[in-house]
Amino acid sequence: MKTKDRIIEASCELFNEHGERAVTTNHIAAHLGISPGNLYYHFRNKEQIIRALFAQYEAYLEEAYGPVEDQTAFGIMQRYLDGMFQGMWRFRFLYASLPEILARDPELHKRYLQAHNKVLATASDALRVLVAQGVMTIDEDYLEEFAEGIKMVVTFWISHLYTQALDKPITEQGVSQGMLQILALFHGYIAEPVRPDFERLVAHYRSMANE
Repeated sequence: MKTKDRIIEASCELFNEHGERAVTTNHIAAHLGISPGNLYYHFRNKEQIIRALFAQYEAYLEEAYGPVEDQTAFGIMQRYLDGMFQGMWRFRFLYASLPEILARDPELHKRYLQAHNKVLATASDALRVLVAQGVMTIDEDYLEEFAEGIKMVVTFWISHLYTQALDKPITEQGVSQGMLQILALFHGYIAEPVRPDFERLVAHYRSMANE
């Protein structure tokens, strides 16, 4: 693996473990066993490393939330839920410090808004598919607000976990509980004929949360 890629990978690992604010470029260099000068050859500062990680985040969103074709309704739902879970876990440092990171970098803030507007549009379209297939019933006038509510849970779930236990690390089980919160939003809109399928999906994420 190239040194530049090793720096990006190690930075994500350290940011996730210790929090982005607590990690300096010197910490990253020491973790990799390279000199600070070697690190600065590839990245002038920590903000450039964060931008590189954000580029990975953008690519992940494109892949995880891309258009869905030829899947069952609950296949679509599980694909997006799995994408949410994996993204929250992989980039948890970003979700934990999102307002602060974006406030420091206006260009990154602009990129974040563009990326999440795409996600919101794709989520709204996916909800329309669920409605068309008779899986859920929701008035079109509230559909985009419903999609925004899901995005809000995803965006701030990690921060919520930290507020509940400041001295405890974020775990995969804790992140998967966020999926249960999203499914709770769906609960009142699921059509009766498909409710058993929905409950099986809930059971899947409940088992992840209780592992």
